[in-house]
Formats: sequence, structure tokens, C-alpha cells
Amino acid sequence: MDKLNILIAASEVVPFAKTGGLADVVGALPKALRALGHDVRVVMPRYYVVDREKYALTPMEGSLGVPMGIMGEEWAAVYEGLLPGSDVPVYFIEHEGYFGRKGLYEEDGFSFNDNDNRFIFFSRAVMQLSKMIRFHPDVIHANDWHTAALPVMLNTLYTYDPDFAFTGSLLTIHNLQHQGRFYKGLMDVLGIGWNHFYELEEFDGVNLLKGGITHADAITTVSRKYADEIRTPEFGWGLENLIDHVSYKLYGILNGIDYEEWSPAEDTFISHTFDVGDMSGKALCKESLQESFHLPKRADVPLIGLVGRLAEQKGIELLAHAIWKLLEMDIQIVMLGAGEKWAEHYFSDIAHKHPDKFGCFIGYRNDLAHQIEAGSDMFLMPSLFEPCGLNQIYSLRYGTLPIVRATGGLDDTIENYQNDQTHGTGFKFYDASADALVNTVGWAVHTWYNDRRGFEQMQNNAMHKRFDWNGSALEYEALYYKISQGRRGL
Repeated sequence: MDKLNILIAASEVVPFAKTGGLADVVGALPKALRALGHDVRVVMPRYYVVDREKYALTPMEGSLGVPMGIMGEEWAAVYEGLLPGSDVPVYFIEHEGYFGRKGLYEEDGFSFNDNDNRFIFFSRAVMQLSKMIRFHPDVIHANDWHTAALPVMLNTLYTYDPDFAFTGSLLTIHNLQHQGRFYKGLMDVLGIGWNHFYELEEFDGVNLLKGGITHADAITTVSRKYADEIRTPEFGWGLENLIDHVSYKLYGILNGIDYEEWSPAEDTFISHTFDVGDMSGKALCKESLQESFHLPKRADVPLIGLVGRLAEQKGIELLAHAIWKLLEMDIQIVMLGAGEKWAEHYFSDIAHKHPDKFGCFIGYRNDLAHQIEAGSDMFLMPSLFEPCGLNQIYSLRYGTLPIVRATGGLDDTIENYQNDQTHGTGFKFYDASADALVNTVGWAVHTWYNDRRGFEQMQNNAMHKRFDWNGSALEYEALYYKISQGRRGL
């Protein structure tokens, strides 16, 4: 089949700027698509955190004119670079007023009050850039609410533009909780005409993600389970009826991970390497991890790791209610993360009171995240919802058995332990309750103490699992072809 021109737009991309899993996806998927032979281009804002010298970014000639409806035309500079380790071009939209700030979306816990204009500007700049570089995409791939206006613009402002005559659109929902809800006057900035207001309207305001869902040729989520979940009131965040209505164009494609970065056999961040054939290094990593968190060096106690945002979505309130019962068990726990201030103080205080059982590092360190994956026996993810999740997949590779709530990608990627000593890669619970969390951790700990053969077999099962980007890229490729052929009437 013919190779495709694919334009991927996102508000963050690894390694340039990251706040969550969206950046990981857009930093990895284009490389896998390029390996399939497609012409893939990536566009993102040039935030202050994106160092032009570090990434050898080069300025493009001229300025980019960006129409902003009632606000008139604004101008941007464009820089060009490459995704590291590839020949995939990345274009950076630079605008001092919109992106010359410390944070991506917020600062000191407060969202920027012009995020609506910032990302309408970015989305329109993506379309204008495509014309500027004479790149005629078969598919424009938008991600989350920040670029959800792209399918809307494609079907309205650019309907009769010959540069996009056969261009289709795909919208990936990485987290439905964040939808881009703004005042209805944003319609005048979008400039698509008030006759389209009903397509974006929610409570007499504009919902950008709703507009993207309505207009996109296809919608994907980052796991199969999450595609089903967002059609329900529990996970739909008010859009479940719309999503159910357009479910004919909804697909779940599981994220992959980069096994070159997350491999215990080659990991440069850990004290000792190991792999499924020789696990001796894992015991030494555990000892190093205990030392890092000033815990007693005990090989005879299970060590449970946590890495992530201290946020409601991640089940941090469940953990707060469960922690005292967990600490009654003969276990050790290490935590790495930051987020809600109450949680930071709460868990720091617990670490101070129980230095022999609980270690806590507030903040984020990539090296420490690797060390927790390598040195822990189990990894806890009690998320209330999890569109995909990556840490449970990292954990599998490191023989660190996940303990997860069975939601979204956690349910898709983890096989529940069965007491036949042959099946399973982790431990799952279903109720979003502290009791369910405690009971499942207790089950995992009991297995570690009383069924070591079964536990080690699960480690073997887990380490042989693979969730790489090659398979996911093939699924995206098939969907891109379907979108392109549909636009061409084939």
C-alpha cells in the first residue's frame, strides 16, 4: 500500500516537554510509524523548557501568520529539530506571549487563564505550518483537548482548501477528565462560525474535546478497556452519551513502551543489571533501594514500590485510608511522587513516624523511578481510572509484580494470579475502596511469604510479556489507511 503523510500535533512530546503519558506516546509512536516507511511530522509548542541549543533546533525562514478570528492575525516563529534517535522532523511553534512561560499549562498549581487562546493559536498554527512547508497530510493526528480543535478546523475553515482536500483526522483521548471547557465567546476566536456552536456547546460554553469528538473521522483511546469505560457515566465525565453515539468510530489501541529505556539487562540507572535468566542482580537492587530510602536492609521482607502523581485519579485517597493497615503487615513501602499538597505532607509525615517501614521522596527523579522498578518486589497502582498506565508495564519487565485496580489499561495489561502456580502476572482488585486495596496487598504479601514458587513463576511470566510500539503502530497504521480511504471515497 502507498505510504502515508502523517502530521501529529501534541502539546507535549518526550524528551522536549512532559507532564504525563501523552508526551511518552508522541515521543515514541512517530518513530515506530517512520520504521514502517511513512512520512511522519510532529508539531508542538516551543515552551521555555525546550532548550533550542540542547536539541540543536534551527529557525525556519520567515514568520508564520496565524489567524485568530476576532483577535486578528498573530505571528509565530518556527523552529525545526528531530526526535532523538530518528529522522522524524519536529516543528516547534514559538510565540513569546503564549508559550514563553515556566509551565506548560499552569504555574504554582494555577492554570493559565488564557489556555483557551493558547491552544486555539497552536492548533491554527499547525494547519498554517502544514501549508507553509507544503506538507499535504493524509491524516492529522490530534491529541487530547489541546489539539481537539484540529478536526473541527479541518471540517470548517479548511473544508475547501486544496491543500487538505483528502486529509482526514484522528483524535486520541489520553485522559477524558480534561476536556478544554471555556466560555462561549471562544467561538469568535475559533472563527468557524456560530452555526457550529452546537457541535461544541456544553452548559452554554465551549467544550473543545466535544468538538473534536464530533468532527474527527476516528477516535482512539490508549487502551481497549478505556474505550469501553468512557461510554459509561462512571468514566465519561459528562460526554458518555456523545461517545456512545459515535462509538462506531471509537477504537482502543494500547500504548507501548520503549524497551531500550526500560530493560533491567541494560538499565544504566540501577546498581546491578539482571534478567529473567539470572535474577541475582534484582536482590542487590533491592538492597540498594532500601539503602537509598534509609530502610533496614532486609531480604526477608517484601518491598512494595509506588511511583506517580499524588492525585485523586491515582487512588491516593484510597492509599491514605489504607496505609495504616498496610503498615501493620511485615512489609516495606517506598514512594516517589508529587502532587496534592495534603498528600505530600501526609505521606512525608508517615515516613517520619515509620522510618523502618515507609520511605518517601516528594518530587520526581527518573533515576530513582528506575531504581524503584528494579528493586521492588511489587508495584502498587490503586488508580480510580487509568486510560493506559505505563508503570505497570515497566514493572512487568523488571519482574516487579503489579498490584492494580482493574480499570482501563491496568486491566488490559495485567493477568490476575491464579493459585495453580502457572498463570498470572500480578494481583487485581475491582472495588475502589481501601478495604479492597488492603485485602489485595495482603493477598500478594501472603503469596510472597507462603508460595514463593508461584511468586517466582509469576515473575517469569511477567518478564516475558511485551507491550512494544511495533504492534501498536501497526494498529494505528491500519486506522490511518481506513481514514484516508474514507476521505477519498474508496
